[in-house]
Amino acid sequence: MPVDLSPGLFLRRVLVSRVQAVFNDREKGETPVVRSRGALFEPESVIWRVHGDVTTMMIGGVTALLMQMLHPAALAGVWDHSTFRNDMIGRLRRTARFIAVTTYAERELAERAIEEVKAVHEHVQGVLGDGTPYRAGDPRLLAWVHVCETIGFLDAWIAYGEPRMSPSDQDAYVKQAGLVARALGADPVPETRAQAEALIEEFMPELRANDRTHSVAGMVLSQPSPSLAASPAQHLLMQAAVDLLPSWAKAMHNRRLHGPARPLVRAGALAITRTLHWAFVDARRTPTAA
Repeated sequence: MPVDLSPGLFLRRVLVSRVQAVFNDREKGETPVVRSRGALFEPESVIWRVHGDVTTMMIGGVTALLMQMLHPAALAGVWDHSTFRNDMIGRLRRTARFIAVTTYAERELAERAIEEVKAVHEHVQGVLGDGTPYRAGDPRLLAWVHVCETIGFLDAWIAYGEPRMSPSDQDAYVKQAGLVARALGADPVPETRAQAEALIEEFMPELRANDRTHSVAGMVLSQPSPSLAASPAQHLLMQAAVDLLPSWAKAMHNRRLHGPARPLVRAGALAITRTLHWAFVDARRTPTAA
């Protein structure tokens, strides 16, 4: 049979290959997660829709990280027990893969991934500078990490994927995302967007920003690009992630987009989102990016 080497198909394959290379460690034999009808969630579920766009997940994931690190215990857990300073791409890759597996893979694989993360959490504990003990498996700390991810992914999807997403679908996403959070041991877990926003408000008196916070944020936002050609796009997506932060979080990080920068960042991020969506939407291809 003749091979279709049309420019459009060739470009799609190149884009998909490069994105999947970022999210899968080929040296470890990792391949993209294949979507299964035996997953924790139905293929028609809202969470499949929200987690299915690689660009909005990248933007929302960085937004979530920037929010999470404002909690001293969340930041200490990463700082004291993680190799992120030497392997930022690896950490982001593992997080993306966990989300892909728990959303799309066979139920057995999802449940195994959850148990593996819980086992890691058992060894992450320590003491903050003021003498307060912390542990990654603390239900309330897990709730903070979860609610930041939930709102980060949801807001990125609304901003760049589905601006007219209904309030009922937003609530459905929050409820579905909570299933994995509960399995990890998080408590409380919101079931609506309003509850998620109320939980973030409840945490605000505990949040702090100091030199360590700004240092970690700088590492996240200036991580090396996988290739020189991808560097401008990566920088733009990082700025889009900052743009999605609530105003109080921007102030704590001392990061804002001024003047014409904001519309330019949004227009550029939207263009990248649509380009990668075009590349990945192909009836003959079912794997995810991660």
